Amino acid sequence: MSAPPAIRTRQDYEALAREILDHDRRYYVDNNPILADAEYDRLRKALARAEAEHPDWIVDWSPLQRVGHEPLSAFQKVVRSVPMLSLDNTYDEEDLREFHERVLRGLREVHDPVPPCYVLEPKIDGISIELRYEQGRFVQGATRGDGLVGEDVTANLRTIQMLPLLLAEPVSITVRGEVFIHRADFDEINRACIEAGQEPYKNPRNFTGGTLKQLDPRNVAGRPLRVLVYELVGDRIGQEPLAAHREALARLRRLGLPVNRDLCSASNLDELMAGIRAFAQRRKALPFDTDGVVIKVDSLAQRRALGTTARAPRWAIAFKFPAEQATTIVRQVEVNVGRTGAVTPVAILDPVELAGTTVSRASMHNWEQVRRLDVHIGDVVLIEKAGEIIPQIVAVIKERRQGREAELVPIMEPTVCPACGDTLLRRPGEVALRCPNTRPCPAQLREAIDFFCHRDAMNIEHMGPKLIEQLVERGLVRDVADLYDLTQEQLQALPRMAEKSAANVIRAIARSKQEATLSRLLTALGIPSIGWVWAQKIADRYRTLPALLEADPEQVRKDLTALHGFGPERAGAVADFLADARSRALLHKLMQRGLSPVEPERQGGEGPLAGKSLCVTGTLRVPRAQIKARIEAAGGKFVSAVSSKTSYLLVGDAPGEDKLRAAEKHGVPLLTEAEFERLLAASDGQGA
Repeated sequence: MSAPPAIRTRQDYEALAREILDHDRRYYVDNNPILADAEYDRLRKALARAEAEHPDWIVDWSPLQRVGHEPLSAFQKVVRSVPMLSLDNTYDEEDLREFHERVLRGLREVHDPVPPCYVLEPKIDGISIELRYEQGRFVQGATRGDGLVGEDVTANLRTIQMLPLLLAEPVSITVRGEVFIHRADFDEINRACIEAGQEPYKNPRNFTGGTLKQLDPRNVAGRPLRVLVYELVGDRIGQEPLAAHREALARLRRLGLPVNRDLCSASNLDELMAGIRAFAQRRKALPFDTDGVVIKVDSLAQRRALGTTARAPRWAIAFKFPAEQATTIVRQVEVNVGRTGAVTPVAILDPVELAGTTVSRASMHNWEQVRRLDVHIGDVVLIEKAGEIIPQIVAVIKERRQGREAELVPIMEPTVCPACGDTLLRRPGEVALRCPNTRPCPAQLREAIDFFCHRDAMNIEHMGPKLIEQLVERGLVRDVADLYDLTQEQLQALPRMAEKSAANVIRAIARSKQEATLSRLLTALGIPSIGWVWAQKIADRYRTLPALLEADPEQVRKDLTALHGFGPERAGAVADFLADARSRALLHKLMQRGLSPVEPERQGGEGPLAGKSLCVTGTLRVPRAQIKARIEAAGGKFVSAVSSKTSYLLVGDAPGEDKLRAAEKHGVPLLTEAEFERLLAASDGQGA
């Protein structure tokens, strides 16, 4: 073994750090080490001694500085200038043909005569991330989030040995990739969990996502995460322009970034399908999970010409392999009644593992679907996750019925509501079976109360499903207006309801009345097709509940149809609601209990926000209606969309990408909640 390297100067130290990083790349990225383990360990020990003796020499890209020593208190938000768009999905050759023809058509429209060449890459089933390097140094890594805003997980990503902390050249770039774990490593971790008597992890993707969410990087360092880069953001590296995606990947690989080399090209539909079929044959041999193939136009100039939609590039698509499926047995059928009276069948199954989760229930959507599938209780069925999220029955394995026919029980469409006994019906042109009981049906009433109390509606806290069920069962609440008649004594008489809990509910109900706006009430009523945005438009038009009630329903239909974006269907739903005698009775009953909210004027006035217009996106610490009221009380104007006239965009958690993109386009400043509070604190009549 050679002698330890002599480290006399800072330059010697940095040279040794670079040498170790080069060996890391050869080992973790190229899978081609040129140094024995003992020699490698000797170099790391020499570097550790140098950093201990000369802490002022330490550089943040040192291979010994991957793991931080202090846990984070929370992840900071990262707002991107270039959004991470989603990919459109396709599942068959016909959809792929349509994508190819759209690309050809798009290129013809810009008079590009060059046929497109495609690059096919495995779609790794991991966690998407964005990496930023400045002057060759890794400075930031963020999760995808909603596309425009992600979470800063730099400290955790630094622990991944495959990820270079220093590039081979001092260039500033942003790249995107996927973090994942090999199946063998995941299986080993689960074996250790089982041996320790702990619950094993469900699947590699969930494990990876949970690891990246660890607040202490030291916990992440012990987990064998990996990363592969699949995209350069932009079309140049430094001053070097690039012409094609494959050229960019090759350049990134020379910089030391781990790039997936399992690529192939195609220039027509036949070659595309051949490449997909070939990958389908070998995907199980890969060490990591994949769920499809990503197909991208190779030419960067053609990508620019094709452009993007609001959510996805027109030059790329994901060919998804069939969802993971499993077989199980239908044991019974549960009949659910929703807020609108729709009665739907849900199959209760023998529990089975599917795509990393245990499934014991599956939707059958409607009774037409039950008949089409010919499902019986006792049948062996094939289930999959629709969009890999919602379990559903896709087929009955009728071959498995042989010899078991006597065990099978037909599933009969109900004729009466399981909650109230009313006769079920179908409206003309509808597939859904409905309970028509608006007197009301207990199941519909429970759902309606839950919706009324929701945070985005009347925001009545402490009103959980169990309490709602008791209130309905005991007849204390027969419609949402009865909530405002409840007393603390009535609530305290309920099982498991202590004095303090009852008092909290009563205070929350009173507060909802005080903080109500007309738009919040209209949202809470659950008028078909009317969510918060449309409720606000109605409230802006009529301002008060009495004014809305006094208006002729047919005139309301005309007025709302004329509003931009409202449309005749939504306008008709509102008019029908206002023409219904039961709806009007409920609204009058609410007014009699003191709930007659006014929609605040949005014209602006005096105050620290006078002359300013603010839009809000994301989840804030207080209800949005309260934020609107505070903006208007400060003289500002609340707007529902961002334009060039918007003064600020107030950004909460999980903001909408459309509003963030519009703010960037129009140069609208972003406000955090803390900055918003400082604006409201402005005095002496000064503008914000």
